Amino acid sequence: MSIQISQSGSVFLNQLVEKQDEPGLGLRLRVTSPGTASASCELIFCAPDECKADDSIIVLSEINLYVEKRSLKFLDGAEIDYLDEKTGGRLNIKAPNIKGTAPADNAPLKDKVAWLIVTEVNPSLASHGGHVDLVDVSDEGVVLLRFGGGCHGCGMANVTLQNGIEKTLKEQLPQVTAVVDATDHASGENPYY
Repeated sequence: MSIQISQSGSVFLNQLVEKQDEPGLGLRLRVTSPGTASASCELIFCAPDECKADDSIIVLSEINLYVEKRSLKFLDGAEIDYLDEKTGGRLNIKAPNIKGTAPADNAPLKDKVAWLIVTEVNPSLASHGGHVDLVDVSDEGVVLLRFGGGCHGCGMANVTLQNGIEKTLKEQLPQVTAVVDATDHASGENPYY
């Protein structure tokens, strides 16, 4: 992982945390909706008991910047800088890989399906509080999915599967022959959203 932090960026982040006057306080950097068109960087305060064992840690003078593990590949090559402007200043985070990269034409079908799920299918389902996870793609082109969130147990899941997800995948990836739901919709605390 390569995240470059300018001197002015480091000074700003240190001062930001120092103003909170809380011993051991750091910052957490993560990507929300990584690999999608709506991806963005999130920088939040992180108390010592909130850091995770698999976080990457960047030491900035007096504080730690904790980088969430699942965000690492999307933050590779990122640059953090503080820019002085006439109206004050602002923290600027450039992360060229934040939205991910589409698989190459010769990539395995599973990679292409995973990309479409992250970039097109799940952003649509998110408006209803749901998502799907890719379980597998067979050699015959059968895609196996598991619904989650608001889609887990929804009475319209089959319609969403056939008229939304399957249609999208087949239109963009002719190698997909079928899409199958592997979800146990009767399970869960609130199966009907």
